Amino acid sequence: MSEATERPSPDADAWADACAEDLAAEKARRRAQYGPTIGTPAEELRKLVDAVAEKVSSLQAPLLGMGAQEAVQQLIGQAKAVVEPVIERNPEVFGHLAAAGNELLAAYRSAVEGQERRWTHGPQDEPGPGEPIDLD
Repeated sequence: MSEATERPSPDADAWADACAEDLAAEKARRRAQYGPTIGTPAEELRKLVDAVAEKVSSLQAPLLGMGAQEAVQQLIGQAKAVVEPVIERNPEVFGHLAAAGNELLAAYRSAVEGQERRWTHGPQDEPGPGEPIDLD
């Protein structure tokens, strides 16, 4: 073939590069629109522990003396020391626990909605405990 009809060999990774660029652009657009994404359940638990520890530390400071403040700080440190290794060793467990919690919440919500429906609409298909009284 002549050089005029030969085409340069396409970049084998051009499609992958284009997809990666599109994905990055979409992620940036979603972050701008919705804010930062939620982390894994393990990361969220770590954030919760830090937030609770910070809040407890700030609440105790004006109310208690120095000895009590040190005891609270020591308790917070011990709690973090217990939680951190568990999170590090088993991060996937928290994902499973979160999923199980969602399933339990869905089951509870279903039961409550059914009970509320019976309370608000009354027993329509169920016979009452007594007979109706004719007042005429």
